[in-house]
Amino acid sequence: MLAILGGLGAALAWATTTLTAARATRFVDSWSLLASVMAVGLLVTVPIAVLAGVPSGLDAHSAVWLAVSGAGNVVGLLLTYSALRIGKVGLVAPITSTEGAVAAVIAVVAGEKLTAGAGITLLAIAVGVMLATITPADIDTRRSDLRAGLYAAGAAASFGFGLYATGRVGQDLGIAWALLPPRVVGVVAIAIPLAVARRWRLNRRAVPFVIVCGLCEVLGFAAYAFGARHGLAVAAVLASQFAAIAAVVGYLVFRERLARIQIVGVATIVCGVSVLSALHG
Repeated sequence: MLAILGGLGAALAWATTTLTAARATRFVDSWSLLASVMAVGLLVTVPIAVLAGVPSGLDAHSAVWLAVSGAGNVVGLLLTYSALRIGKVGLVAPITSTEGAVAAVIAVVAGEKLTAGAGITLLAIAVGVMLATITPADIDTRRSDLRAGLYAAGAAASFGFGLYATGRVGQDLGIAWALLPPRVVGVVAIAIPLAVARRWRLNRRAVPFVIVCGLCEVLGFAAYAFGARHGLAVAAVLASQFAAIAAVVGYLVFRERLARIQIVGVATIVCGVSVLSALHG
């Protein structure tokens, strides 16, 4: 039951993050949105890390993983926000959710054995991504969907590296410190330079979305970590459903429409990510 609650909590939190980010991109540019979300997240995670204390396993080796984790997540979020600025939530969210598949590939390259089932599932996910970016609509829509799909695929790749590194950090230093790197990197590398250059833009209409986005991003990580302690496979499968939730809400609330072949692609991605999470758990 706790694994189910944790996984569902993560899915709801990450779906909320995706949807609020999609709305925020209508009011503010991607760079300023990222800076704002990272600032909110840092305000939340620093006290948590302080209460947890400096881990005994912190050394040069773990510092490298901290840096990779932070950079991977920050670049992934920037690409995701760029994709949401021009594309549909129902297209961007499922492609971005393949981050787990990317992390699995990285793990294989690092020496982990790949089962036949996982290999077939990864191939199915790749096919789903290609189908999701195909549209028979007018040329402007086709270009927009293709660009959004490419941004989302880049985000998945970046998130995959960050996810793999975060897993290493979590094993060595604990969950509290695994939450910290992206926010530190985001504030130091994005927010501060933008503020110094006076290019950090944030209007009143975007503020509520930014706050919810920053809080839910951290909450999703925490919920998943909690659920994984009681059942990694169950938590992973349920958490990956954030893409399906976001796609459904995008259809019902934002009146987004996808071509039939895109719907097939999205469904293939969601099913593939779920199966891969179960196999990897």
